Amino acid sequence: MDLVELTKNILANLVMDKEALSVKEFPSEEENEIVIQVMVNEEDMGRVIGKAGKTANAVRTLVQASSYLQDNKRVRINIDHF
Repeated sequence: MDLVELTKNILANLVMDKEALSVKEFPSEEENEIVIQVMVNEEDMGRVIGKAGKTANAVRTLVQASSYLQDNKRVRINIDHF
């Protein structure tokens, strides 16, 4: 499964406004790094980040583990709202 699709599938179950969820991959300056930008509605930020960032870290861990199984690249996930 594509890392962007995996991230989107995980987060779609967390957010209330699924239409506002945007997950895109951007090029990185590092050769072996993938940057994934997540944009959510402002009301969903708390759900996505979680208490003390635990939910966001769990999502990062799952996506990173999937990357190690596929192409062994480091994944950086940036979460922001609009």
